[in-house]
Amino acid sequence: MGFSLKFHYCLLSVMVLLPALCYSQDYFVRSRATYYGSPDCLGTPSGACGYGEYGRSVNDANVAGVSRLYKNGTGCGACYQVRCTNPQLCTDNGVNIVVTDYGEGDNTDFILSPRAYARMARSDTAAELFAYGVVDVEYQRIPCRYGGYKLQFKVHEHSRYPSYLAIVILYQAGKNEILAIDIWQEDCKEWIGMRRAYGAVFDMTNPPLGVISLRFQVRVNAGLTWVQAPNIIPSDWKAGVTYESDIQLG
Repeated sequence: MGFSLKFHYCLLSVMVLLPALCYSQDYFVRSRATYYGSPDCLGTPSGACGYGEYGRSVNDANVAGVSRLYKNGTGCGACYQVRCTNPQLCTDNGVNIVVTDYGEGDNTDFILSPRAYARMARSDTAAELFAYGVVDVEYQRIPCRYGGYKLQFKVHEHSRYPSYLAIVILYQAGKNEILAIDIWQEDCKEWIGMRRAYGAVFDMTNPPLGVISLRFQVRVNAGLTWVQAPNIIPSDWKAGVTYESDIQLG
């Protein structure tokens, strides 16, 4: 997935199987899509979700910026099937994308990476599709699939040990939305809410010292549920490092 940060592993054995969301449509919605410029046809590491390099290369760089579907950041990490409605130019399946950025176009719901935009086309019609610039599409929410990956917690590069901690969750499988993240305050014996700084990034000034346990709130079919990740981040955490869990959302 083009993701070369150092990984740390913890002894966490949590398996979470979450049902499909009742609010996720199981039908196609008509809209429009365009694409953004990129020198290498990949995504952008500076996307509004705060994913960094992960947002550039995840899902083989089939990524997109969205506006209405951004949902103040809770839409980050969602997956959609997007297909253009011109059968002469486009395939029936279209492309499966991951939301990694915010972007507004010409009455569009999706601003696709060049790679994702090209993959809507038939084998010999990509140039013609690019010439259109904006195309009519239809889309539906689909489960994210990350074979071989479980949920990961990245300490954002802007973090400053030990006074400022920012976290972003990666490889969010299934059709789920992460609404909140809490951090365990051992001396007070209570959960303290982190702030959604922007996109998928949650932060806290003066975080607890020692090994860090988290829990995050996920919207599911029956309402809301909390998933715990005990001892997920070591006491000597470092900015830019990603810590892998045994949690699976799906």
